[in-house]
Amino acid sequence: MPGAAVHAQQGVPKQLEPVVVSASRTEQRMFDAPAAIDAVSLDPFRTASPLVNLSEVLPAVPGLQIRNRENYAQDLQISVRGFGTRSTFGVRGVRILIDGIPATMPDGQGQASTASLASAKRIEVLRGPAAQLYGNAAGGVLQVFTRDPPTSPEDSYQSVTLGAGSYGQRQIGFSAGAGTETLGAVLDLSHYATDGYRQHSAAKRTHLNAKVVARPSSATTITGVLNLFDQPDAQDPLGLTQAAFNQDPRQAISQATDFDTRKSVRQQQTGLVLEHTLSSEDAISGRIYAGKRKIFQTLAFSGGAVTSSGGVIDLDRDYGGVGLQWTRKQRIDRMLLNWTVGVEADGLRETRRGYVNNAGTGGALRRDENDRARNLDLYAQIDWTISPEWQVVAGVRTSRVRFSVDDHYITAANPDDSGQVTYRNTSPVIGLVWHATDRMNLYANLGTGFETPTLSETAYRAGATGPNLSLRASKSLQGEIGMKLRIDERYSIDAAIFDARSTDEIVPLTVENGRTIFQNVDGVRRRGAELAIQATEGNVTTRVGYTWLDARFRNSFTNGRSAIIAAGNRLPGVPMHSLFGDIEYRPIAPLSFGVEARAESKAYVNDVNSDAAPGYAVLNLRAGYEFNAGPARMFLFGRIDNVLDRHYAGSVIVNDGNGRFFESAAGRRLFIGLRTLF
Repeated sequence: MPGAAVHAQQGVPKQLEPVVVSASRTEQRMFDAPAAIDAVSLDPFRTASPLVNLSEVLPAVPGLQIRNRENYAQDLQISVRGFGTRSTFGVRGVRILIDGIPATMPDGQGQASTASLASAKRIEVLRGPAAQLYGNAAGGVLQVFTRDPPTSPEDSYQSVTLGAGSYGQRQIGFSAGAGTETLGAVLDLSHYATDGYRQHSAAKRTHLNAKVVARPSSATTITGVLNLFDQPDAQDPLGLTQAAFNQDPRQAISQATDFDTRKSVRQQQTGLVLEHTLSSEDAISGRIYAGKRKIFQTLAFSGGAVTSSGGVIDLDRDYGGVGLQWTRKQRIDRMLLNWTVGVEADGLRETRRGYVNNAGTGGALRRDENDRARNLDLYAQIDWTISPEWQVVAGVRTSRVRFSVDDHYITAANPDDSGQVTYRNTSPVIGLVWHATDRMNLYANLGTGFETPTLSETAYRAGATGPNLSLRASKSLQGEIGMKLRIDERYSIDAAIFDARSTDEIVPLTVENGRTIFQNVDGVRRRGAELAIQATEGNVTTRVGYTWLDARFRNSFTNGRSAIIAAGNRLPGVPMHSLFGDIEYRPIAPLSFGVEARAESKAYVNDVNSDAAPGYAVLNLRAGYEFNAGPARMFLFGRIDNVLDRHYAGSVIVNDGNGRFFESAAGRRLFIGLRTLF
């Protein structure tokens, strides 16, 4: 897996156990974490990949599906153990945090594109019941951590990145870091552009990520973060029908050009995190953040009907939040007890307007409203070692999420549709860990969680104008059993089996005037198994990640088109089998070669299971060479993705009302980059 291996100075791979915080909110070895969790360490200088999308660095994590749609207007498609697969844009069902600050809004919708991989040092993926302690829509948790500034002037650095590749890919970046033990900062600025693999899929984005760390005393750390993201006019080629996909996977349908489908995103976000040690036993941490996000999007229809919301979306969002956490470490009968209590409050306010789409230009007003979403959560968690061999983990989180709509578009055909709804839930989690030996841990967890519909999913109701505030939050009961094995610090095996059962699952009901309307159904089950293996032998490092996932509707139901979804149908967008393998060979310290292989079984595209994206297998190659050039350290890398030029669907648009389910993965693709470190 690119950038995930850690190497000794002589170039001989050595496996180091990562430190994680996601499972228990305190630092611990991944091996000791009482849950299914993966930590991917990144070295942005030596990673043989352009580091534009999270999909580049997380393919070996079992239980995680993260797909690059080759469509920058719609973001990545991310799901964890089958949660989040219904998303046709953005991220649902998976909570995303960047340096402790949510990239998932109070309504449960998140954005992955704002994570700067050029700044990242570690990415954690938490799966299973323990993730429920992160609140609404936590089918899984994905956390990105930015690297810290240097702590001495001698370690200051500057880095320049240049890259180019197939389909008009261009990349340029600059990074710098400087500091002392009391004050330091890092800055990363990157620009990426592509003409796109498909027609009408060009995009460009500019990303600035800055982090300032101040340590006024040995007990206090203050971290400030700034994130600016600008992605203007990312073209949207839309999905393809199966016939069009088989005929020419690179084409865009005529509606994409007729309506000039595209999306512009501009976001500015800043945050402050305080960590203070009160004593040898007590510590507190707090966060405060605020941001603005502006979206302009043209959709593939006019939306000219007086009861429509328009085919052009103009959205301005202000959001922010605060959080406070207290952690205490103590001993009872010489056994360690860690407990944490905390409170989080987040909110967003957005102005949403819709206009008639006149060939890509906004026309008459069809929607004008102010939407709000707010949450207030309280949580508590304990991690108690009751004996040298046994550890108990338990937690509870109570959440209140409130939506409100203030409608300003009122006509004879559109009455005042203002309203509000409040969702409440309490999510308990309990687990047990058996430290069977120094090299093997066994654990089991059981917990409940919930997922509210997003503001976008409550926006429309069948046969009427206004929001669907009767839509209920989905609730789940999850359990897992896992094993972690470490052998001679060179071999690791992580395995887990899980079962999750949901009620009030949120699924499409029908499509009216180009808008999807949702409903609740019961009896959804997700069960499966995960396996991750890493082995180091001499100069060769191997990683394997495998997932078996059986996600089905256990009860039959009917959608608004009178189609019967039979009991036993598979959840769309979920392959039953996913396999990733990676081999890296370092014949000498500065030179590395890597081979990556990925295979997936077929994935159904709709609830009816009337069509499916076929299974596929692809092969990628990469190489990197590090050398000195005067005072600079250079890293030259190249990669060829999809070496055999396979034609396959990299992702699917689940339950697309027009039958355009298929999003083509790129064909054979070359990228070459050069990084210079001063």
